[in-house]
Amino acid sequence: MAGSAAPPEEEDPQTLARWYQLEALERAVAGNTVAFLETGAGKTLIAVLLLRAYAHRLRSAPPPSFAVFLVPTVVLVSQQARVIEAHTDLRVNQFYGEMGVDLWRADTWRAAVDGTEVLVMTPQILLDNLRHSFFRLRDIALLIFDECHHANGNSPYASILKEFYHPQLNSRPSDPIPRIFGMTASLINSKDLQRASYSVKISKLENLMNAKVYTVDSESALSQYIPFAKTRIVQYDDSSIPSELYSHTTGCLKKLEAKHLEILKLKLNGSSFENAEKRIKKVSATFLYCISHLGVWLAAKAAEVLQTYKESCLSFWGEKLDERAEGFVRNYAKDVYNDLSETISKMTERGIQRHIGEDFAADLQDGLLTSKVHFLIKSLLEYRHMQDLRCIVFVERVITSIILESLLSTIHQMSGWIVRYMAGSQQQCRNKHIEIIDSFRRGKVHLIIATQILEEGLDVPSCNLIIRFDPSATVRSFIQSRGRARKQNSDYVLLVRRGDANAHSKTLEFLASGQIMREESLRLASTPCQPLPNTLCKEKCYVVQSTGAVVTLNSSVPLIYFFCSKLPSDEYFKPLPRFNIDKALGTCTLHLPNSSPVHTVYAQGEVSVLKQVVCLKACQELHAIGALTDALLPELTVLEDEPDIVVEKYKEEQPDYFPEQLVDKWLHFSRLGLYYCYKISLEGYSKTTPAEIVLAVKSDMGSDFISNSFKLWGVQDYVTVTMRYVGIIHLNQEQVIVARRFQTTILSLIISNDHLEVGDSIKNLLEMPVSPGVVYLLLPVVAGKIDWCSIKFSASPTLEATNKDIRRCHSCKDTDFVQTKDGPLCRCTLKNSIVCTPHNGTLYAVSGFLDLNVNSLLHRSDGSVVSYKTHFKTRRGLDLTCEDQPLLAASKILKVRNFLQKGNCQGKKETSNRNAVELPPELCIVVMSPLSAHTLYSFSFIPSIMYRIQCMLLSVKLKSQLGPIMQQFDIPALKILEALTTKKCQEEFSQESLETLGDSFLKYIATQHLFSKYKHQHEGMLTKMKKNLISNAALCQLACSNNLVGYIRSEPFNPETWIIPGLGYDTCGSSKIVIQSPNMYSLRKLKLSIKSKRIADSVEALIGAYLSAAGEQGAYVFMKSLGMDIEFHNMPIERKVTIKSEEFINRRSLEEMLGYDFNDPSLLVEALTHGSYQIAGTTACYQRLEFLGDAVLDHIFTDYFYHQYPECTPELLTDLRSASVNNYCYAHAAVKAGLHKHILHLSSALYRRMADYLDTFKQSFSGPSYGWEAGIGLPKVLGDVIESIAGAIYVDSKCDKEIVWRSMKRLLEPLATPDTLEMDPVKELNEFCDSRAYSITYTLTHDNRVSSVVAEVQTKGTAYKATRTGITKDDAKKLAAKAVLQDMKAADGMK
Repeated sequence: MAGSAAPPEEEDPQTLARWYQLEALERAVAGNTVAFLETGAGKTLIAVLLLRAYAHRLRSAPPPSFAVFLVPTVVLVSQQARVIEAHTDLRVNQFYGEMGVDLWRADTWRAAVDGTEVLVMTPQILLDNLRHSFFRLRDIALLIFDECHHANGNSPYASILKEFYHPQLNSRPSDPIPRIFGMTASLINSKDLQRASYSVKISKLENLMNAKVYTVDSESALSQYIPFAKTRIVQYDDSSIPSELYSHTTGCLKKLEAKHLEILKLKLNGSSFENAEKRIKKVSATFLYCISHLGVWLAAKAAEVLQTYKESCLSFWGEKLDERAEGFVRNYAKDVYNDLSETISKMTERGIQRHIGEDFAADLQDGLLTSKVHFLIKSLLEYRHMQDLRCIVFVERVITSIILESLLSTIHQMSGWIVRYMAGSQQQCRNKHIEIIDSFRRGKVHLIIATQILEEGLDVPSCNLIIRFDPSATVRSFIQSRGRARKQNSDYVLLVRRGDANAHSKTLEFLASGQIMREESLRLASTPCQPLPNTLCKEKCYVVQSTGAVVTLNSSVPLIYFFCSKLPSDEYFKPLPRFNIDKALGTCTLHLPNSSPVHTVYAQGEVSVLKQVVCLKACQELHAIGALTDALLPELTVLEDEPDIVVEKYKEEQPDYFPEQLVDKWLHFSRLGLYYCYKISLEGYSKTTPAEIVLAVKSDMGSDFISNSFKLWGVQDYVTVTMRYVGIIHLNQEQVIVARRFQTTILSLIISNDHLEVGDSIKNLLEMPVSPGVVYLLLPVVAGKIDWCSIKFSASPTLEATNKDIRRCHSCKDTDFVQTKDGPLCRCTLKNSIVCTPHNGTLYAVSGFLDLNVNSLLHRSDGSVVSYKTHFKTRRGLDLTCEDQPLLAASKILKVRNFLQKGNCQGKKETSNRNAVELPPELCIVVMSPLSAHTLYSFSFIPSIMYRIQCMLLSVKLKSQLGPIMQQFDIPALKILEALTTKKCQEEFSQESLETLGDSFLKYIATQHLFSKYKHQHEGMLTKMKKNLISNAALCQLACSNNLVGYIRSEPFNPETWIIPGLGYDTCGSSKIVIQSPNMYSLRKLKLSIKSKRIADSVEALIGAYLSAAGEQGAYVFMKSLGMDIEFHNMPIERKVTIKSEEFINRRSLEEMLGYDFNDPSLLVEALTHGSYQIAGTTACYQRLEFLGDAVLDHIFTDYFYHQYPECTPELLTDLRSASVNNYCYAHAAVKAGLHKHILHLSSALYRRMADYLDTFKQSFSGPSYGWEAGIGLPKVLGDVIESIAGAIYVDSKCDKEIVWRSMKRLLEPLATPDTLEMDPVKELNEFCDSRAYSITYTLTHDNRVSSVVAEVQTKGTAYKATRTGITKDDAKKLAAKAVLQDMKAADGMK
């Protein structure tokens, strides 16, 4: 087997080149050349050698410089690219339409060709790139045209040469211009076989390509290198099917056609009817062709194929139909199949008991097959004994290829052959073509029934038999199909009708044509090419001076269609241009869709080019107003899902700002002398009265701290912290030093609960670090005065004295000592102290002595009663010796926690009784004394209190950072803090409600700005612009450039990482605080990166904060201060509309319905005009006003709910907004008010959809319009109209939202309230199942544009299931979830 042999080593193509290839190469290097050689003669090798000759030039020229290899079909792109890559070291890239290149812009192309030396592509891609000026002709060093006979008329090959090559050649001959090399097996692509015309056509091709033809003298010169197939003519009889059968079948066909056309008239109208009618007539003609030319059996097979082959066959008849129309065509094909099958079966009943092909004579006689098909089979069977057969049968029609594949696959004499059909890209994808050819090469497929797709270019080297079932239409087709037979001793079989003299003579002319072309080419060899006249004169093209992009008469029509295809559309309307041509007057009026900024264009000219002339003029006008870019392309409106990126600057690490008021150097701070004092009080705790604490700082903290209060959670319900400014205090350096030692000691004990660790950390407190750190003092207050006694002595080194025989407090005169682990101490030293018990390493707060000693009885938790002495011996292994000493009343020091976290109050409330213990003094070491329990308790809240103060100070800092312009707005720091606090922090407030408010205002401002600034842009472009303006990425970038990220609080407060004032240094003395910029500090430990969505949410929340506290002007100025390029209420829109509104709408009735009289009634007409209403003289369609009204309504509703229900949770605010601001509730309100009767449209599908819905749900329009279920299934158009009317009133009332609100309330009342709000069933079912650990699955199916969803819940032992349908999958899912929920609640006994 050849396949199993080792692949041969790649040889240098230069050593393999034949003499004529080297000759052609020399000619091509010397000048522009067209290589005219037989198929299989190695033209591609010449192109490869030429590329190698140009390699140095490509690499040495300044970029961009590349070669372009053009091929006429997509399937050839990869084939030729592989050949170039295999035989050169050039960098090759391939381009074709499926890659989406039609939508690429200049930067995408630059990136795609960067570093590429050879571009292999189809010619339309190069032509488009030259027209849009993405490529310049001077960048192309070598331009290769494969199958260059396509260079005629207005083909892409010819257009490249006429529009770009020749104009540059004529006007700028000194400019760099590409070398041209063409390849073809037939210089002429024509039906005209007159010898005289050959010379003219060859000369025309040479002039167009500015190249001379290279060829050989005769076929014999090549015969030693390539095999030529032997031509055989097979004559088939001119027999037709029996007249009785023909009359019967054709009569039945006509009756069925008439019947189905009548059904169409009843079921469809408008364009759907026209398309379906045209399709049925076309299908009917196909069946008639099959009956006449192929036989009844193959006609029945065609009908069977067209009713079942869903993926391909209906696309044979043109563009794809909508599903309903397609269904009617299938039904027609099904009836034809049934009818023909019945006819065949009746013949079987008359005694024909056989399979098709068993008795060809009988099949012919009965009309099941025609003589032509019979002779095809007969010809094939002559080769059934051939080893390794590879045959291609060429047919004219796609349907012929499919049904012949079916027939030949069923004939038992051919049972060993695998048969496949090949047709164009509409029927089979590129990968399918490659798969079939690859199988053919490897012998897995023996017989291909192909249309002309296989005639050209594709490399099929193993073919040894070609049969032309249908004759070639042109010389080129004949030559190329014959050239497919590339094996030695191949045959080229032509089926010709017996007695058809014309066909016989045509065949002989075709056979002689190759030699005639060679002779004429050689005769013209010395005649120089003639220059083409400049085809791009000013009257016939439009050039953009800044870019060089050009639109010509030839390209203007497709560009206008492309422009229209990018305008907004919906399921009821696809925007297309309309042309009114008056041939008598030589005029044409182009009507563009209503969403186009240019509606009507008028032109005069020659009738033959009127359409092109008016489109060229339209392109010029569209570019002038910006609807076409400078590359002469419509702006793309495709919105991609935005990735949740992290801005590059903050990808790894983000600053965590720290307020400057609390940062200083301790040495400098200790010498200030005067300090600003704020008294912190805790209220609301019933069990004890916490001590007050004075916060002493270096500077005034501002007006927000004169009087402030907030809540701490997790102690009973909550504790209120009140903070008041109490004036300036004088402290000397010694007082600062002892106060620092006190606060660091007590806070370290509270946070770490490890006295040894605390001892190590405060050893060096007498030293003053030189780097800035967290610097402020926390001074306990007793009886209204600072408790200097505790401050000075409780953390004093005197307790560490070496004389342990006798130690007493500073004021005690009592000589009653108690023995401790450290030796004797006086009672009052122990009475208010913190002690540690080394046996378990636990810290306790001692409040006094008990009337108990070690011999007293202890009631243990297991019910037993023993003495304390016995308990400590048995449980701890400790011997107690001081039997007369009283026990200490103590309680465990609770580890400090985040009291700002509201979740703390759930199950974490203070339980002091459980922590109370009785301690023998002899087991204790005193750590701090004197220190009251009240003071200790108060200091346990300090980390949470100071963290809130830090955050408040940062909020004040942010206000001042925004610049002087923002200082005019008085906004509380707490409101800023709320906007910066994410939900993840789990505090009593979060940014969510402000984010919802700010989001709606941001969209509103951006929308009205874009609406008024870009008067000519349609809704799709405006939507894209808005996304770019206010996307998460854009907002994140603004936050980063304004240094806002360091203010955002994205994680819950962690007291363990909180910096204790006085201890914020590492072992090397470096501070945990770093200078970010002048007057800006941040923690050395950076925050985790915050994703752009969270940063963007914070920007929206800040907008919401300014909006709620300082009104619209405050929010707008804040947005401007961030750098947003927007204008507010700049809406003087000049409208030049002169229509009489009463001719289109019932103005009086509508204004009464809306409660508003329009100053400009054309706005109301526009608000009601659907895109399908293509009536000359009307306004634009409603899409721009809908774009505006959507944002206005969203903001009005959000603002209303935010202020109407100030206590509602963020979740409830979102639910209220979602239930009220959605297309379905608007659609419901529109129908309830009767607005659907006033919409201007010309869409039968929209009419039918509304009629069907209204007939089904006649009683459903009396209730409220809010909620997920109101209006479900109604056309989106109805909701759009509510939004467009809101936009119209907004513009007409000069941006008065109050007027819009009053008018819209009339339509939308009653509004949703927290009490009437119905929960989304999908969300409710999820929560219901989560609480019971049930599993939910949703299964989605689609049928005829209707979605069906099966919701299934698996419980313990029972499955609940419901199936519901809807226009969208979301509708169906909600309805199914509701049904399952109702069943489960009923079974669960719930209401």
